[in-house]
Amino acid sequence: MIVAIHQPNYIPWLGYFYKIYKSDIFVFLDNVQFTKNSFQNRNKIKTPQGPIWLTEPILMKGRFRQLTNEVEFNNRIPWREKHLKTLEMNYKKAKYFDKYFPKLQKVYFKKEWKKLVDFNIELIKFICNELGLNKRFEIASELEANGKATNLLVDICKRIGADVYLSGRGGQKYQREDIFNNAGINVVYSNFKHPTYPQLWGEFEPNLSVLDLLFNCGPESLIILSSGEDEQ
Repeated sequence: MIVAIHQPNYIPWLGYFYKIYKSDIFVFLDNVQFTKNSFQNRNKIKTPQGPIWLTEPILMKGRFRQLTNEVEFNNRIPWREKHLKTLEMNYKKAKYFDKYFPKLQKVYFKKEWKKLVDFNIELIKFICNELGLNKRFEIASELEANGKATNLLVDICKRIGADVYLSGRGGQKYQREDIFNNAGINVVYSNFKHPTYPQLWGEFEPNLSVLDLLFNCGPESLIILSSGEDEQ
């Protein structure tokens, strides 16, 4: 059984969903320290002037050591309205914008979201559903996984019965494969090669939010996404 583990990022890029596509179980890593201005609370979309960031405002004062599942939105800022308006302004001419945008609006305003992790997970699951990715999802804190760094990842794998851990290439810099091996877990590194696809606004721009793919390519999105090379 193959497991992939990652923090619940905001409207992630294609490579994030490629890991979901290649795994049997995807675990949201919510019980680790939050890193401000990372992809956990921001991502890029394309505009006529080039890529811009959409950033979720969060409460940080006096909370610098908070875990990802403790992070709360600063809802004094009307960020949901702003993000949706920005998406509408820049993608309303996209071929499949009208197919997905009304449903996306419903996710944003399903309730008054308080926790970053709750909203991001809801959004990722929504996007997976629209892509046709029917996977099993787990949340690390609900698994009561323990440990730090590699030991935490290994404990997650053990608790769900995974014998293969699918990691991005970046994991080679900090993961200890010997700990995985001693636990009977094989580490596989996935090297996602970004596909090209039709976009608005000039030359192709990689590494954007997956929403760029959905709005432009619609039902073909999963085929395009899965065409990324996997070198192991």
